[in-house]
Amino acid sequence: MGDYTSSELVSIFAMQGFAGISLFSVLLLMALGLAIIFGQMGVINMAHGEFMAVGAYTTYFMSSLTETYFPSFMPYYFIFAIVVAFFVAGILGYLAEFVLIRHLYKRPLDTLLATWGLSLIMQQSFRTLFGAREVSPTLPDWLLGSYQPTETIDIPLNGMFVLALTAVVTLGVFYLLYKSSWGLRVRATTQNRVMSGAVGINTKKVDRYTFALGCGIAGIAGAAFTTIASTGPTTGTLYIVDTFMVVVFGGAASLIGTIVSAFSIAQAQSILEFFISGSMAKVYTLFALVLILMFKPEGLFASKVRR
Repeated sequence: MGDYTSSELVSIFAMQGFAGISLFSVLLLMALGLAIIFGQMGVINMAHGEFMAVGAYTTYFMSSLTETYFPSFMPYYFIFAIVVAFFVAGILGYLAEFVLIRHLYKRPLDTLLATWGLSLIMQQSFRTLFGAREVSPTLPDWLLGSYQPTETIDIPLNGMFVLALTAVVTLGVFYLLYKSSWGLRVRATTQNRVMSGAVGINTKKVDRYTFALGCGIAGIAGAAFTTIASTGPTTGTLYIVDTFMVVVFGGAASLIGTIVSAFSIAQAQSILEFFISGSMAKVYTLFALVLILMFKPEGLFASKVRR
């Protein structure tokens, strides 16, 4: 620390802070979907990371398809790839809920084991379709390079794009949950499932579309993930633990808690990684979360839920 000037320290902390914001964006997109699924349905979806990988591989497929057959469309394909990733992951989530999850409600251990098995099946499917090596899409030129507010600070353009995408998705989720009739049914089902069914809400349909929405948001997270790292069959497992930490620390079914939790965890890890190794940074972050949860086990922003 003594070898750096004050301006260099400011630049370093700014760069590390923005690196934390990039991690925050991916964690938040992942955690939004998981918070909706876990908070609404009580389902511990161990395959959530694989739905993120579905979005990433969909983006890679769209990139390869566009580069081969429609090269003039390369500057524009990424936006369409995000939309396609959302729908592909969402449809697979809808099918998973219909075929598997709906038979295991109120059996949390069984859903955990079933979704873990589903994640292994999906990982092997990725190896069969795309191979075991990591892949990366060809990004459009407008996602490459960086913005320099000063001579010593470089902010990657892809990180700025991911942050903007995260803001748009978060606002969209907020509108769906708190300003739409569907969101009203979701919140009613979350607060009192039996009474919601008694007044005519189709809680099974709400569950199915909720699960599909959560998986679709994970697909968007996968598309965003391709801008900052390569994708492999086990990519999803690298983020699932952090995603669960975000949801539990923020409080299940709490949108504000998820945002605050994702930002806190991402910034803590990013800043600590400058001083110590990445693995130790994660250990210290996890240790701090455990201490906080010992005194506040319901999370930062708890929601009252009656089943």
